[in-house]
Amino acid sequence: MSIWPVLTADDRPTIVTLHLISQVVGKVPTALLPWRNHGWHLTLRVTPRGLRTEPLYGAGPPFELVIDLVGHRVSLIDAGGTASIPLRSTSIADFHAAFMAMIEASGRSVDIHPAPNEVERPVPFAEDRAPRTYDPHAAGRLLGALLSADRQFRQFRSGFLGKVSPVHFFWGSFDLAVTRFSGRPAPLHPGGIPNLPDDVTREAYSHEVSSAGFWPGGAGGEGGPFFYSYAYPAPSGFAEAKTAPDEARFDRALGEFVLDYEAVRAAADPDAALLAFLDATYAAAADLARWDRPALDCPSGQPRAPRQV
Repeated sequence: MSIWPVLTADDRPTIVTLHLISQVVGKVPTALLPWRNHGWHLTLRVTPRGLRTEPLYGAGPPFELVIDLVGHRVSLIDAGGTASIPLRSTSIADFHAAFMAMIEASGRSVDIHPAPNEVERPVPFAEDRAPRTYDPHAAGRLLGALLSADRQFRQFRSGFLGKVSPVHFFWGSFDLAVTRFSGRPAPLHPGGIPNLPDDVTREAYSHEVSSAGFWPGGAGGEGGPFFYSYAYPAPSGFAEAKTAPDEARFDRALGEFVLDYEAVRAAADPDAALLAFLDATYAAAADLARWDRPALDCPSGQPRAPRQV
């Protein structure tokens, strides 16, 4: 598999299917785990095989859920073994029924919210009988892109001393993200994200952020794949700030800088192109908002080299 695989419009149907599947899976940690700041408990983590939850604690032994994009299965794993259902072209209703049956068969009972979040006109999972495509090759390409983005986001994350999120995957919006915080409270967020409670949004944006991510596309909108970077609240002049590389642009409809995935993949040095985008857009947000960068920034991390103090 290429380090930065080609993603085309032909991959979009599989990506949409996986977005909806990840919503079903992601609602289990939402139902079971105590709320953590900014909703970080409900996110998924990229692994060499796909996406997984953190350990889940409820009735019965601890377990985890895995969306395996190599073996093309969704699995429930605990100390007693593994149960799984196949990833294949089917309806979301059929997947939801099989998934909930797997949970029940494990001796657990989990009451999840029955419909997608952060999409327009959501159809309840049990009623979504539209045919959905799952192409294993498209899933593999998506995994390759996520792993490359995850690797570079982790490198970028290492250059910050302040509060910073894990590199994690939000199944609601279907994006991989990493967020830096200034340490200062933010004004109350207006909310209004489709089918997401405003109190969730307002808690997520309780403090000033510079956030970057990778959106491969999904059920929540057209377009993609692209990298993005935004600030909340956006400081004056942010949209006009100079950024890098040359292909990056500010999307006024989205209110964020975007860089097409293909521009990164086709660059002479894709890793350097992505890091240039992350560094430049963060600098624009932090400088315009007057973050205390000398106290927050540090050199990018290197293996076996503790930060000098």
